[in-house]
Amino acid sequence: MDNQSIFKQFEELENKLGNLIGFCKSYEKENIELKEKINGLEEELQGKVTAENQLRQEREMIRSKIDGLINRFHEIEVE
Repeated sequence: MDNQSIFKQFEELENKLGNLIGFCKSYEKENIELKEKINGLEEELQGKVTAENQLRQEREMIRSKIDGLINRFHEIEVE
C-alpha cells in the first residue's frame, strides 16, 4: 500500500467517525428532549390523578349529603 491509499483510508475513517459522533450527539439531544417530555407528561398525569381524587371525594360527599336528605325525607313521611 502506498501512502496515498493509507491517507485515503484514514480520511474515510475520520469521516465515518465524524458521522458517528454526529449521530451520537443527535441521539443524546433527542434523549434529553424525550426525558423532559416524559417528566412533563408525568407531572401532567399526577395533576390529573390529583384532580380525579378530588372529584371522587366531592362526589362521595355529595352522595352522602343526598343520602342524608333522603333519610330525612323518609323520616318526614313516616310521621
